[in-house]
Amino acid sequence: MSHIRLTDAEDNIVDIANCRADFPALTQNVNGHPLVYLDSAASSQQPAIVIDTIAEYQRHDHANVHRGVHTLSHRATEAYEGARDRIRAFVNAASRREVVYTSGTTESINLVAQSFCRPTLKRGDKILITHLEHHSNIVPWQLVCEQTGAELLVAAIDQRGQVELDTLIAQLDENVKMLAMAHVSNALGTVLPVPDIIREARSRGIPVLLDGAQAVPHMPVDVQSLDCDFYAFSGHKMFGPTGMGILYGKEAHLEKMPPYQGGGDMILEVRFDGTTYNDLPYKFEAGTPNISGAVGLGAAVDYLQSLGMDRIAEYESELLAYLTGQLQTVDGIRLIGTAKQKASVQSFLLDDIHPHDLGTILDRQGVAVRTGHHCAMPVMDFYGIAGTARASLALYNNRQDVDALVDSLGRAKEIFSR
Repeated sequence: MSHIRLTDAEDNIVDIANCRADFPALTQNVNGHPLVYLDSAASSQQPAIVIDTIAEYQRHDHANVHRGVHTLSHRATEAYEGARDRIRAFVNAASRREVVYTSGTTESINLVAQSFCRPTLKRGDKILITHLEHHSNIVPWQLVCEQTGAELLVAAIDQRGQVELDTLIAQLDENVKMLAMAHVSNALGTVLPVPDIIREARSRGIPVLLDGAQAVPHMPVDVQSLDCDFYAFSGHKMFGPTGMGILYGKEAHLEKMPPYQGGGDMILEVRFDGTTYNDLPYKFEAGTPNISGAVGLGAAVDYLQSLGMDRIAEYESELLAYLTGQLQTVDGIRLIGTAKQKASVQSFLLDDIHPHDLGTILDRQGVAVRTGHHCAMPVMDFYGIAGTARASLALYNNRQDVDALVDSLGRAKEIFSR
């Protein structure tokens, strides 16, 4: 029997890899093969603790929050607001008043565009984004520019899929009223140098919004350390339920912003001659909320924190390096997005096989990847392609998943070479 002691790094790898057993969906076969799920950038699977927590709430505690004196309403409110407190701690917001429940990253960005930017933007003002953005961090800014006469600027990227930092900084002039950018690119996995960029924007008095949908599941995020003004993310990317998201905003900004929607629970008093709005964060949470979604997201945060985001990041970094190396052994592969700093994602093309056809062949072998433009058409236009196949990793993936992908790519080459 071997008595070789594992190093801390090796011990971490073994421990995180064991998390796979926590995810019921990963035990199934698809088309006669064990499921290899490599589509977490689109939507991650949920651990049993999240599924069970939601089910327990639905079975025993479901009632509307904030509005009832009965026991079930108290239980629901406690679970709903308790999740907010855990999410606040997870991203290190200064106050629970800075944590706004939304339906996801998309609504969070739209809220900022319409409530923070629209009331003050005018012709001649500018919004700056990057060429890497998901459509959800493009279209809301196009809309607000159309509404106000402001101009949308785009910071360029290079062939590796990295933002041209000097060019971006040069665009930060006195007319830029918002810089909105991804923390991690969903299409390429590029990790943007957000601390450096925020420092430059801060020195010029320019507020910054970060789309953190692809960052929060994979690395530690500390909004106070980043010093961003807004940070948006989604529950279903981080092992929680769909239809649930978060907008972090600095309290000073949120206090000044008008409500995004009107209705119940965002008010203190309603009269026909005027309405008094509720305190933060409820001013932005009109109507009956997604209570079970908040409860589930709270459980997902507990799960991630029990593992440790630093350890997750280390494990996934090593796995991404293995994925990239193994893909490069496949004859005819073309990697799309080769930035020095990456997280969780690798897009690729294989020979002249259409990505959709490739994805279909992989699915027949139980391998789930995303194909298409990944809601990032400008990125695809930059590379002169219609789309890619995209393998995206999460903490429940392992080297066997990567090997299965590579074997399936070999099978696809055989099929299309006939």
